[in-house]
Amino acid sequence: MKTPCEIIVWSVVPVIRKEFTKNLIESHHLSQRAVADKLGISEAAVSRYVSGKRGVLKITDIEILHEIRESSKRIAKEKGSAIIEETCRICRILKSKEFIDDINYACE
Repeated sequence: MKTPCEIIVWSVVPVIRKEFTKNLIESHHLSQRAVADKLGISEAAVSRYVSGKRGVLKITDIEILHEIRESSKRIAKEKGSAIIEETCRICRILKSKEFIDDINYACE
């Protein structure tokens, strides 16, 4: 059984970043370079999120997707720690909706 921290690092953070990447490119018309800067990741990582090679889990809950869009708006507008605050916020929401628990069972 994987620890919750392992699940978050290997499965949850990539899916959150993938969703942020999609929103920042599609809704806020940022370039891959600008997204990389906003998220504090490499352009290559952004490319992998866009192509579907990273962050392969899917979030289908409409409320969670709405919250991710709201977070993406804040990230697009703000500088600095917005990405940390919003990633943690979405992670807490995923945990409250048992998304993380579902991943844990799938990994067993």
